[in-house]
Amino acid sequence: MLWFNWKCHNDLPWQLRERFNNQLNKVDLNTLNTTHTNIPKIKAGKLGAQFWSAFVPCDTQYKDAVRQTLEQIDVIHRMCQKYPETFRFTTSSQEIRAAFSDKRTACLIGVEGGHSLDSSLGTLRAMYLLGVRYLTLTHSCNTPWADNWLVDTESGHSEHNGLSPFGKQVIKEMNRLGMLIDLSHMSVEVMNQVLNMSAAPVIFSHSSAYGICPHKRNVPDNILLKRDKGGIVMINFYNDYVTCSPTANVSNVADHFDYIKKLAGPSIIGFGGDYDGVNRVPTGLEDVSKMPVLVAELLARGWKDEEVKAALGENLLRVLKKTEEVRGNTHTFSHTQAPHHDIGYTT
Repeated sequence: MLWFNWKCHNDLPWQLRERFNNQLNKVDLNTLNTTHTNIPKIKAGKLGAQFWSAFVPCDTQYKDAVRQTLEQIDVIHRMCQKYPETFRFTTSSQEIRAAFSDKRTACLIGVEGGHSLDSSLGTLRAMYLLGVRYLTLTHSCNTPWADNWLVDTESGHSEHNGLSPFGKQVIKEMNRLGMLIDLSHMSVEVMNQVLNMSAAPVIFSHSSAYGICPHKRNVPDNILLKRDKGGIVMINFYNDYVTCSPTANVSNVADHFDYIKKLAGPSIIGFGGDYDGVNRVPTGLEDVSKMPVLVAELLARGWKDEEVKAALGENLLRVLKKTEEVRGNTHTFSHTQAPHHDIGYTT
């Protein structure tokens, strides 16, 4: 049976920057063997679509985050152009299905961290025009308009009690554009605020179940139970978020799928991954080629074919299509940038 297989988070573009300074003439993805992801592994894993992460570190905030993020967006486009027999750049649910029909891996872009905007709605809109279809509101640092997950730990502190007024404008503008809102890396207060105000369903691009592994990067039960919002949680394969320890295996990952399915149903589950963005992945899921192993584990646990098919990609396609339908239903904001501390900012 041919199933559509879509992963929501892969950091291969970051590896291209770190290892090759984004010089694609110095690397061949057909033979590269030092990463979780290459073309033979993509084919073995039957990867039908992939959100590639345009990530730059938090230490670029207030410096050159926008430029560096644009360079990561650029390298994703060039990667697709270099390997047209494997990749096809896409920006919509319709284009994704067409690429799958043509036996190409549909490629999309997600920007991992709101610091990449430099508090500018104009930058957000420009990135959308460049093909960005989701934004993770923060990475592991607060932005001038949103609190990250560390504020829920002893090592962090809240600056905005969730979202600032400008942060709420970012949410509305993402709805208007038709850009997916990614709540991975967010504080619980931000999760609740976004779920209460967003007209479109949200995603967690690479997070797991807090009820299995009580790490603050995972999604708590009370958020999972807001399934009426129609969003999706894409399971992270980083060992520390799977078992809260340095080691994990395929069965441990499947436990997160089972837990969320039992608590909130199969319609909110997806495959997140985080390949090439972490240094520890479960035994049996060493790289992107191993996805069939996890599918086999879920089927062995009694998952129905249609439930696995939904988790592999149909759930995320539904969320993207709904976000596309919401597009245009909210007004355009006249202001394009927030002051760094959001003082006195109004619409």
